[in-house]
Amino acid sequence: MNQSCGNQRIAGCSFSVHPMADDFVKYIKDSLSEVDTTKVWMQTDDVTTTVRGKIEHVFDVTKAILLHIAKTDVHVAFQGTFSIGCPGDFSGDAYMNVSSNLMNEGLDIRQYIASKFSLYPLGGGEYMNTIYKQIDAMKEKGVHVAPAHYSTRLEGDTHDIFKGLEEVFRETQAQVPHTVMTVTVSANSPSHKEDLNE
Repeated sequence: MNQSCGNQRIAGCSFSVHPMADDFVKYIKDSLSEVDTTKVWMQTDDVTTTVRGKIEHVFDVTKAILLHIAKTDVHVAFQGTFSIGCPGDFSGDAYMNVSSNLMNEGLDIRQYIASKFSLYPLGGGEYMNTIYKQIDAMKEKGVHVAPAHYSTRLEGDTHDIFKGLEEVFRETQAQVPHTVMTVTVSANSPSHKEDLNE
């Protein structure tokens, strides 16, 4: 096993999506088939789907999969663990020699979501200022930010939130050898509709 992930800086995300519908399998399969995944390595098993590649493509694909399910108006939850620089990782199963042009960026779906994220910089580094800076940038885009136990809560448009999460992840991984970020998202929750109608 070639453990050169630290040099290659392969990013990845292991995630699951949970459409709250009887035919949830169809929602998941449809989203996986509609999203352009040509610039990431992807594998789905009975627990999660894993995507690997450049940071920008990992975030592009995970956001697009969530949006393709959310556009149907079904209540859907997303839970993902983003990681880069894992010492036990290896250099295979990733597409790194690809351009940075995003394959799903033209997806013009505006979707309100609520999200919580936690960041784990493993190996030291001054990362809190990075988090605060990116949170301020998200606020300027209209994202509502609030503290929560063991996490930070974000509410707003999917594109703005995922862009902010990507920037937090990117800036942090530039300072520490191994970065992990957990993200939980809820879209089309009945409670969101009540909050938005108040």
